[in-house]
Amino acid sequence: MSAQIADLSAEAERQLSQHLWDPTEEDAALARKTASGLAEAVGEAAAQERLPVIDRLEHLREALAVLAIALARIHGPLAWYLAQSCTALSPVLRWRALPADRQSSFGTVVPSSSDLADAEQAVRRLHTALTRAAAGTAPGADADPGIGTGTGSGSGSGSAANSGAAETGTDGREGRSDI
Repeated sequence: MSAQIADLSAEAERQLSQHLWDPTEEDAALARKTASGLAEAVGEAAAQERLPVIDRLEHLREALAVLAIALARIHGPLAWYLAQSCTALSPVLRWRALPADRQSSFGTVVPSSSDLADAEQAVRRLHTALTRAAAGTAPGADADPGIGTGTGSGSGSGSAANSGAAETGTDGREGRSDI
């Protein structure tokens, strides 16, 4: 999961640095709020690892809920990024912390400690990427994907790409970029 989020975040950072995505004020505000919610849900690695599996799973589900609520409130590049992030984290929805036999567990599985750590790292990467998107910046090569990086205090600028203007997509057809 963390690798998928790293790839998504790299794409977002590329789009930011090439000004293919210039976050609007609405994007920036929602990205800040979402990053804050993710940081609240999933803490530092050392703190998370000390928690029982049931609490770690609860925190990961809360992070998914934060992403889903944000996704419901936005359209355009930020929505697409959040949607793909939810998809990357979706295996969390199949996890359980309580013992159950196969016949009564609805196909859920108990995650390994490395599965939990990977998902938690993915959430931390999302936090960092959303903080950067809120600032409208891409990181340098030495960026740390942990919580606490980035300021989250910047605001993005609007652009024609996010204003609903028609533009030509990669498929050669004209469409709106705000949906």
